[in-house]
Amino acid sequence: MLDIRYVRENQEAVAQAMANRNFPWDAAKFSELDEKRRAAIAEEEALQAQRNKASKEIGALMGKGEKEAAEAAKEEVRQINEKLEKASAEREAIDAEMNDILVGSPNLPCDATPVGKDETENPERRRWGTPRDFAAEGFEPKAHWDLGTDLDILDFDRGNKLSGSRFTVLGGAGARLERALINYFIDTHVSRGFKEWWPPVVVKRQTMFGTGQLPKFEDDAYHVGEDQFLIPTAEVTLTNLHADEVLDAAALPKRYTAFTPCFREEAGSAGRDTRGIIRQHQFDKVEMVKFAAPEDSDEELESMTAEAEYLLQQLELPYRVISLCTGDLGFSARQTYDIEVWLPSYNDYKEISSCSNCGDFQARRANIKYRDPANFKGTRYVHTLNGSGLPAGRTMAAIIENYQQPDGTIKVPSVLVPYMGGMEYIVPEA
Repeated sequence: MLDIRYVRENQEAVAQAMANRNFPWDAAKFSELDEKRRAAIAEEEALQAQRNKASKEIGALMGKGEKEAAEAAKEEVRQINEKLEKASAEREAIDAEMNDILVGSPNLPCDATPVGKDETENPERRRWGTPRDFAAEGFEPKAHWDLGTDLDILDFDRGNKLSGSRFTVLGGAGARLERALINYFIDTHVSRGFKEWWPPVVVKRQTMFGTGQLPKFEDDAYHVGEDQFLIPTAEVTLTNLHADEVLDAAALPKRYTAFTPCFREEAGSAGRDTRGIIRQHQFDKVEMVKFAAPEDSDEELESMTAEAEYLLQQLELPYRVISLCTGDLGFSARQTYDIEVWLPSYNDYKEISSCSNCGDFQARRANIKYRDPANFKGTRYVHTLNGSGLPAGRTMAAIIENYQQPDGTIKVPSVLVPYMGGMEYIVPEA
């Protein structure tokens, strides 16, 4: 959520930032409401002062035995209370309207975020690895949905039969590969300083609000129970672990990781992504979340991105890193790096991880603060960061396509062989 004081004091900068994000920010409306709010508060305070003065006079008049004058003073207090009640209601209505604006507005991009209108203007930062030249090897690569079906490790028909479109059943070595990837990701993160958690996948409305999924993206979420939701990512639960808490500066940064299934009712637009396991309503993902002091969050974003890159390097999957421009930035983020893995079926790079610094945007919504007595009095909001590390499904698709062999088998990346029980190739089951 935006800081109302910052918005009030930097209205031109906020208006420009929102224009860069292609967000319809009504600066005039905000200013009008802010002025009305100030006037309403001033009226409340004036009426409260009048009431306090009249109330004191009642006691003094009663002590003097001047009952008639005291009754008149009581009537004055009653009339003041009526005016105060009306003024307070008006101020609360203005507060609610301003809160709706602040809650419904996206985060402000930081200076490091490039300005651009949409995804076509996302600058590339670096590449790692070289896409495999299948033509030089003398065969045409297949898409993962064809390979997976041929090997009987991906079953789209039965997924559709059980649950509908955008659901897939994994069988045999496919199920084992999914499990191997999850364990490998978690083990790697833990060995590199992340604390593992095993959170629930059903959360309250406030929990979804805390990370910015609600109210804006409610139509994309799976609603369950009386007023609960299936999480779209473990970012929701990991970040809200410290909702309404005050952390000690000495304990920062905190680095967390968790595996969860993720659920997204809106799984992307129609097109090529509807095939295979790139966009699913249910998928498995290992998530990274950090809590950092504001002065350290930029550095923590770089290290988080490097963490996701390390996994792809160990899997020997070619990828590139891009910076999301202002017009493509996610709702809660102030800066984001997308990591895109090479997929032969697209003859292009496809997003596999998104690492974001949200600044204090989520911390304000979830009320997550920290104290640092050596440097300031009271408390301040922490900065939160999140990143995929990695989604199992998209990684599996990348492995199937990049490691396919001329005979239709799949070579298992060397780092996963121990997690696959020594299996070096995925072959058709007898």
